[in-house]
Amino acid sequence: MLVIGLLAFVAQQINPTNPFASWVNPDANRLTGPALRDLIISGLNLGVMYGLIALGYSMVYGVLGFINFAHGEVFMVAVMSSWITSEKLFEAGLWEDFFIPSLLLTVMIAIVVSTTTAVVMERIAYRPLRGSPRLIPLITSIGVSFFLQNVAIGLFGPGAKRYPQLPEWLTARRTLLWIPGVEVEGTKILVLVVAGVSMAMLWYYVERTKTGKAMRAVAEDKEIAALMGIDVDKTIVRTFAIGGAMAGVAGILWGLLFRSVVATTGFLPGIKAFTAAVVGGVGNLGGSMAGGVSLGTAESLGPLLLLEPMGVKGPTQLKDAVAFVLLIAVLLFKPSGLFGERLSAEDRT
Repeated sequence: MLVIGLLAFVAQQINPTNPFASWVNPDANRLTGPALRDLIISGLNLGVMYGLIALGYSMVYGVLGFINFAHGEVFMVAVMSSWITSEKLFEAGLWEDFFIPSLLLTVMIAIVVSTTTAVVMERIAYRPLRGSPRLIPLITSIGVSFFLQNVAIGLFGPGAKRYPQLPEWLTARRTLLWIPGVEVEGTKILVLVVAGVSMAMLWYYVERTKTGKAMRAVAEDKEIAALMGIDVDKTIVRTFAIGGAMAGVAGILWGLLFRSVVATTGFLPGIKAFTAAVVGGVGNLGGSMAGGVSLGTAESLGPLLLLEPMGVKGPTQLKDAVAFVLLIAVLLFKPSGLFGERLSAEDRT
């Protein structure tokens, strides 16, 4: 099916009226260059946000060996808190007149709230279960996820909340300096830049600082790390805090890009971020980001490159199916992920 779809797309790009293209889908049209460019940019934007959320999954799994399914709700809390902050600033007249300071304040509050949520979650829900069979904290994380969703519904209602209007200079299309003639919305450029800077800072923190080395040591073997003088509990808290901060960054970027939030906003992106972590390799930070970019790009391009050429009706509504087909394909051919898992000594035995 995928091969036929790809061949049909190529045939339609060459000549939509050729016999093969007409046989597959008589109503087919070429996909224009600007449309393809916009799909790629949208896929990259989705992908980097999935990757930022996936970092939390990978870090927690690397240290504790279980999947924190409530991490998507940490992302939702960040989106919700940034909406509250931006709305209050808008009502005070600061959002329009002092946008950059207001945006920086919104970012800081979103990161602080998401980090605090992740740390409290670890202390109350997961630390008492440390050492229990892995199924128990896994089920607990699902319960925490539903708890946070229902708290958000109880506080703010089930309806969608809209972010204030962004300034025109940010949403306007701009020419990329390194690709002449290509224009992209300012918000999408901002998402890519902030995600890249965040990933670089995380890599430096984990790979080049003493605290990052302690995190890697705990992820490798908690008992030996404790014998070497590393405070395991404090290191685990830091891991949750950093994962929460990355989810906070993804949350404010999501709010700026889509300008809407509901109590269940974190559920599907959280599941896809987990998928991205598996695709890239659980426990591998670079792999998680690469898996997120791969997943977002496939989700954006797949329906119109593979399904629409075959005459599938409403292909964009099947983008979630494309994402999980990618997961199944990776698990079939490379179960350890595209870049390989990084597991503790206990998980490798």
